[in-house]
Amino acid sequence: MKFMKIGTKPDVFYTEEATRSVLSDVPTDLVIIVNNTRYLLHKCGLLQRLSSDTDDGGTPTPVSLHDFPGGEEAFELCAKFCYGIAISLSAHNFLPAISAARFLRMTESVAKGNLVMKLESFFEACILHGWKDSIVTLQSAGRLPTWSENPRIVRPCIDAVVEKILTHPSKVNWSFTYTRPGYNQKQHRSVPKDWWTEDVSELDLDLFRSIISAVRSSKKLQPQLIGEALHVYTCKHLPDPFKPFLAAESSAATEETLTKNRRVLESIVSMIPSDYGSVSGRFLLKLLKVANQVGASPSTKAELVRRSGRQLEEATAEDLLFPSPTHPSSFDIGIVEAILENFLAQQRRQLGHEERERMAGAMARVAKVFDSYLQAIAHDPHLSVTKLIELAESLPEIARQDHDELYHAIDTYLKEHQELSKEERKRLCRVIDCRKLSANARSDAIANDRLPLRTIVQLLFVEQERARRASSSRGTPHHRPSIEITNNRAEGPVAGVKPESRETMRMERSRSVSELKAVKKEKEAVKAASSGEKLKVK
Repeated sequence: MKFMKIGTKPDVFYTEEATRSVLSDVPTDLVIIVNNTRYLLHKCGLLQRLSSDTDDGGTPTPVSLHDFPGGEEAFELCAKFCYGIAISLSAHNFLPAISAARFLRMTESVAKGNLVMKLESFFEACILHGWKDSIVTLQSAGRLPTWSENPRIVRPCIDAVVEKILTHPSKVNWSFTYTRPGYNQKQHRSVPKDWWTEDVSELDLDLFRSIISAVRSSKKLQPQLIGEALHVYTCKHLPDPFKPFLAAESSAATEETLTKNRRVLESIVSMIPSDYGSVSGRFLLKLLKVANQVGASPSTKAELVRRSGRQLEEATAEDLLFPSPTHPSSFDIGIVEAILENFLAQQRRQLGHEERERMAGAMARVAKVFDSYLQAIAHDPHLSVTKLIELAESLPEIARQDHDELYHAIDTYLKEHQELSKEERKRLCRVIDCRKLSANARSDAIANDRLPLRTIVQLLFVEQERARRASSSRGTPHHRPSIEITNNRAEGPVAGVKPESRETMRMERSRSVSELKAVKKEKEAVKAASSGEKLKVK
């Protein structure tokens, strides 16, 4: 970072009883009050203009400079320049200094080599040519309430920053901030494409938006780089939705924080490029959670729901857990249904060959994630059987390659909601397609006391059919009748079983029930043995 030193005399300013004065043999004859600081100075040189309205004799009349640009520090810097005291200028104090110098009219029309001219030369020769210098100057501008009134400073800085962002990484030869895990700038010879994102994330929102807008309009950077800059800015300026929200000290402070976060969030969403994949699906879901926390506008939420649905395959089950606004221990299921509906809407459109292939793979991944999500919300005490069935059936049948995760979700729900009636357990378990369970899942389900008897019978039929086919493939004679399960959700005691004859059907059902009773007796025997009791077998 560049520095400029002006003046040669030592610093003779001192403080006495809350008043700043100059160590001098000449009595002070000028009183200036800047905000809450009182200065005792001399009517000489460039400060003469401030004393034009004061009395020539007697006690000097104080001159009050309220809302002075840059505050006391900027005024004192200008005063020291008038006394020839050495001052050091850099990007950190440049903007307050030039704002104060212009306010005091320290221009060439008053005296040659005045402060404004020196500051402008430093700005053009040093600050605009340095990456960090331009960023720090813009940071200073963001802290000033009237930064927009300095277009001759802010606009050139924005243009200089954008020009460097659009520079090819191979030509970047200046220092920058890059703290990604595992990255060591000294060990990496090549500059990462997103080298600029952390530095610009330090800027005021309006300045950041101006830079992003200029970069996007150039169309020289990939949308993913714009998305990465938005992600970095979000992480720095918005709360983490996975951490509990901490209330501020007062309701006024809370409302102020929410208003600020809402403004940042809605601006970030408006800046996301429309290109698919410009930001990750998980980032979109994170923004949606923050939108719920800060009370974002309905249009902002709707846009996030739509875009999250387009990239739902990138999500995890945890990403879909939205706290309920009415029940802290429950989840907002409606917003997940809306996201899923936007995902499924893509499949109903006319798609090209490549897009259809992508959607096929995405559908399988969404099914896995969604079943894991069902398992997570199965603990919700307010989740009804009807709603769980609706959620489970909201995916098309072709989506699930297996029903293992769906079975675990339903089993978790049965375990957490033991008050369910027999009919409710039957309705819920009809969702499971026994033919799509793996061998391990079937084995676990057959021994599961929480499942209805009808479901376990169907599982035994599937086991027999698998065993028959395995024997046939090995060439082993198998004399059991052929059984085909055609409809797992049909009604009736032997629903979905299509035997070769009524007699075969009766015999197979009797044998399966006998096997089931044997399994139950064996489990009772194990339980009795562990408790030391004798089992009576009739």
